[in-house]
Amino acid sequence: MWYNGYMDFTFSIGWLFGGLLIAAAGGAVVFFHRQIAENLANGVSSYEHVKLFGVITIVVGLLVAMNLHTFILTILVNIITGK
Repeated sequence: MWYNGYMDFTFSIGWLFGGLLIAAAGGAVVFFHRQIAENLANGVSSYEHVKLFGVITIVVGLLVAMNLHTFILTILVNIITGK
C-alpha cells in the first residue's frame, strides 16, 4: 500500500477556527449564489457553477477544521511521486 504510516492527528484550535471561517465563506457563497453569479459571472447560466464552488469550499473548510487536509495531501503526494 502507498501509505503505511499512521496518521499523527493533533488538534489545533487555529485550524479549527480557520476551517470554520472557510466553511462559513462557502456557506455565504451558496446563500448568495444568485447575486454573485449575476455580478461576477455570466448570470443565469452560471448559477449552479457558483453554488458548486460554494459547496466545494464548505467541504474543504470542514476538512481543514478537522485537520484532515494534511492527511489527504500526503496521500496525493505519495500517489503522484510513487512513494
